[in-house]
Amino acid sequence: MTASGALESAGERPLPSRRPIEPGTRMWDETGLITFSLTAGSAFLLQTMEPTISAVVDEHSTFRTDPMGRAMRSLASVMMWIYGGDEALAEADRLRRLHATLRTTGTDGVRHTALSSGPWAWVLHTGTFAFTESAKYFARRPLSAEDKEAYFQETLQLMRNFSVAPKEIPANYAEFETFFADTVANHLIATDTASDYLRVIRSVAPPKQLPRALRPAWKVAVAPIGRLQHFVTVGTTPDIARQKLGLTWTSSDERKLRRLGWMIARIVPLLPERLRYFPIAYEARRLERDRRRLRKVIDMRPI
Repeated sequence: MTASGALESAGERPLPSRRPIEPGTRMWDETGLITFSLTAGSAFLLQTMEPTISAVVDEHSTFRTDPMGRAMRSLASVMMWIYGGDEALAEADRLRRLHATLRTTGTDGVRHTALSSGPWAWVLHTGTFAFTESAKYFARRPLSAEDKEAYFQETLQLMRNFSVAPKEIPANYAEFETFFADTVANHLIATDTASDYLRVIRSVAPPKQLPRALRPAWKVAVAPIGRLQHFVTVGTTPDIARQKLGLTWTSSDERKLRRLGWMIARIVPLLPERLRYFPIAYEARRLERDRRRLRKVIDMRPI
């Protein structure tokens, strides 16, 4: 079964109209948490193992030469998808326009375009996987089957906002799991892009604007962060993908990741909201509370 063939039955299903992600959804409550960055690494790694994405990223991305800048821009963009309100749709349209010009031809003569329907959808599918993996390790309780299905249904709105082709969207979470496992096993490959990404996150280069005299201090300061990101990325990547990349993951590694997740799951909720969430998410949540308070006062006004 091919990755595209797995979804042939989903093509005629009606999808929601484009609209911003709404407050009160699980996506709204959890995407903006600082723990998002821990499993975003495995999502991007899985993207760089997809042949078309790998080829386009290899030629056009700045993740090797400006890893910090690239990571910050990507994170800000994802926060806009969820918390940008009407601007979320504008951000999705901006990304489609940007990617419309990104194309390349591989050494095998195969032509790759960034907006090919399967690769374009795969970017968002890896986000769904990363969300469930984050809950597996960094949440106080695991997701139930009902939780996973409810979250997956929320992702349909995001996929609609990004104009993902209906044929690329599974009907439910159970179908998504089958499709995802099939894609990882039978479509993803070990690429130089993926190997370079793992190398880059382990030893993050300093920002271009950092003075040369401060670069040794930068290297010392970020080394533990790089090791942590690499460790979590490898640990939250499916085992089949790890095997393709020649990565080892032992039972001892798994126990360490579980212990790390247990601590994070108990520490993060104790942090003030301003520290629990990335800035765009925090401000959007604060603004939404202000709107609700204003609505309450308006509804109570004398008439």
